[in-house]
Amino acid sequence: MSDTDTDTAIVLHGTPLSGHTHRVGLMLDALGLAWRFANAPKDVRASPAFLALNPLGQVPVLQDGDLVLADSNAILVYLARRYAPDAGWLPQEPVAAARVQRWLSIAAGEVMHGPAIARMIALFDLPDDPARAARIAARVLAFMDGHLADRAFLAADHVTIADLACYSYVAHAPDGGVDLAPYPAVRAWLARVEAQPWFRPMPDFAKAA
Repeated sequence: MSDTDTDTAIVLHGTPLSGHTHRVGLMLDALGLAWRFANAPKDVRASPAFLALNPLGQVPVLQDGDLVLADSNAILVYLARRYAPDAGWLPQEPVAAARVQRWLSIAAGEVMHGPAIARMIALFDLPDDPARAARIAARVLAFMDGHLADRAFLAADHVTIADLACYSYVAHAPDGGVDLAPYPAVRAWLARVEAQPWFRPMPDFAKAA
């Protein structure tokens, strides 16, 4: 997370252990933008001030000048189009754009309901079904491993917002008891994302909780 001064126009409201927040932070860093992190734990998210930003009380929320935007994948789309429209983060060509969109949907679907939910059950006592989360995680990771067997990245031959949308919760799947050892192509993909010059890891639970 950035620790730039309080006058910075871009503010990211989130929590350090949120994969949704982390993916947006990665994008901001990848674009070289100056931004400020505003911590929004549970009590803050219940406050009238935060609910005025996002009535659903969820993080992340991005403030960019007068713009207020919620939902991590929507924020990734906005940042790609606003600050790097020709850089390949979200391709213009219809088929390439559709390939990115497919992975944004997987990030919000199977990755969320599998690795992410398993992690939230283990770390934050989320009242959900760990067996169901494990089944979904195994299915999506097997699918990703096959997809990445002959590809460097998820939707193109370079990093796109699809990779950022999926990275954080897949990388931290072991936090929820999901073993990544059976998925060598997924682990190689994680390493390629982590090798990017702008990459910054999400904090460990023990250090950030």
